[in-house]
Amino acid sequence: MKIVVCVKQTPDTAATVTVEDGRVSWGDSPLVLNPWDEYAVEEAIKTKEAHGGTVTAISLGPERAQEVLKQALAMGADEAVLIHDQAFEGADVGVVSVALAMAVGKIGEVDLVFFGRASVDSAAGLTFAQTARHLGWPLLSQVAAIEELDPSAGKLQVVRLLQEGRQIVGSPLPAVVSVVKEINEPRYPSFMGIRKASKAEIPSWGATELGLEAALEPRVIWPSITQPAKVETTCEFIDGESAAEKGRRLAQRLIEEKVI
Repeated sequence: MKIVVCVKQTPDTAATVTVEDGRVSWGDSPLVLNPWDEYAVEEAIKTKEAHGGTVTAISLGPERAQEVLKQALAMGADEAVLIHDQAFEGADVGVVSVALAMAVGKIGEVDLVFFGRASVDSAAGLTFAQTARHLGWPLLSQVAAIEELDPSAGKLQVVRLLQEGRQIVGSPLPAVVSVVKEINEPRYPSFMGIRKASKAEIPSWGATELGLEAALEPRVIWPSITQPAKVETTCEFIDGESAAEKGRRLAQRLIEEKVI
């Protein structure tokens, strides 16, 4: 099987977001492999281990995004590709999904493309759907388990995790799969994997290599970004000798504050 996993470099989840001179800043937060994408990388590697083949990790971003690709290599991916070009500066989901779909097409004969459910910085959760649309492939989202996979027959069956319960869905291959954290437990990179990844030469594909004749214009732009106003809050404890008395006092305070 030929498997692709799409990953993104994001700020650490403990980062504090601020706006400085109209630009979003994550301060000195370290940049890491998007936590949701760790599950996608793990599932891609597990699928390769079970059915054979190769795993290629792809990321669109600046040169520093090579670090998350090296983490994917250290975990067990076979190859990695960085999509990097000034043409993708300020790219939105629409631009990113086109570039990813064209990269998958350039790799060729891909059977499965894995994504995490969203990125922790923008949390849009749309890139995998748009990529599937551009590829013209079936999309299986919110996947909590791959129940059956038959590469020779070109069939896939998964369990989707929904708010109402679980749903079993089948699909032909090739397909795009976005996973949730219930699907696995991401492995820690081995020492040998880290050493191998540190020496890896990661190719960089620009717009020309992907076959784009002109820069893609984002559909979504941000004319201005401002810091939300801070809301000062206070906490008041309602005392009383009994639950009934506390309830009456609470109701009275809510009426005074015009909440009810």
